[in-house]
Amino acid sequence: MIKLFYQFLTFFTRFLGSWFFKVFSRFVSFGYFILFPSRVGIGIRFYRALFPERGGLHALLCTWRQFHGFTDVFLDRFLLQANNEIAYTSEGWELLERAAADGTGGIVLMSHMGNWDVAAHLLRMRGLRLLLYMGAREKEQIEKMQKESLAESGLSIVSVGEDGGSPFDILEALRFLREGGLVSLTGDRLWTPGQRAVPVRFLGHRARLPEAPHRIALLSGAPLFLFFAFRTGPSAYHFSISGPITVTAPSRADRDRVIRESAQRYADILAEKAREHPRQWYHFESFLGERFD
Repeated sequence: MIKLFYQFLTFFTRFLGSWFFKVFSRFVSFGYFILFPSRVGIGIRFYRALFPERGGLHALLCTWRQFHGFTDVFLDRFLLQANNEIAYTSEGWELLERAAADGTGGIVLMSHMGNWDVAAHLLRMRGLRLLLYMGAREKEQIEKMQKESLAESGLSIVSVGEDGGSPFDILEALRFLREGGLVSLTGDRLWTPGQRAVPVRFLGHRARLPEAPHRIALLSGAPLFLFFAFRTGPSAYHFSISGPITVTAPSRADRDRVIRESAQRYADILAEKAREHPRQWYHFESFLGERFD
């Protein structure tokens, strides 16, 4: 149903202009806000943790803006695919280009903040070899649409199913890195209940992050780069790439410790970026665990 509605929007937007997409998508986000109180509650809890000095009304307003802002992600993706109507500034592109040129490869850690979808398209357009790992939940129609769109654009994608994926997925990533390619993984979302995770401290709460990016960095020796793509205005973005972060262990006994330290460093940066761009936090599932005492 969601896919059909998106196709309806994009079809008429081609003839009537982007205003048509904006208006109708706002009705959809309004409906989600009203009909899914549990997800609204998740947003309110997050924003209360992000801005503890402010009240519940402010958290509710932030959640309202979060729901509406999410529609811009799809509009910008459509504009990029239709006619490359995306302007952007950037910092750190040279880090990825150097890693690719030197043959060292790198792990690009993306997040559910801003618009990672547009970021992946632009990585491909700049000629960088990218292997993108994505979760494949049966009921996640939005993620499925994003994956199909990226695959059609020529990106190499590994789909990790609800069974947690195969050890061969890790081997494929290691091979790609050794060839000097870039491997992109989600740093802030667990796709399956049994997925290996790392506990971290986030906004005064416990949280669990995927272990895979940090373990692959340890096993391969490839550096980690943190990639954020934040919307700065209509069809305009700022891309920020920071790093490199290396994950090395002096002995096998230290491996779990250095993986936890790497994940915590990412969690700290994620919290900092969330405070800078609160309206572009697009985690609609529970992320925060219990509070630390």
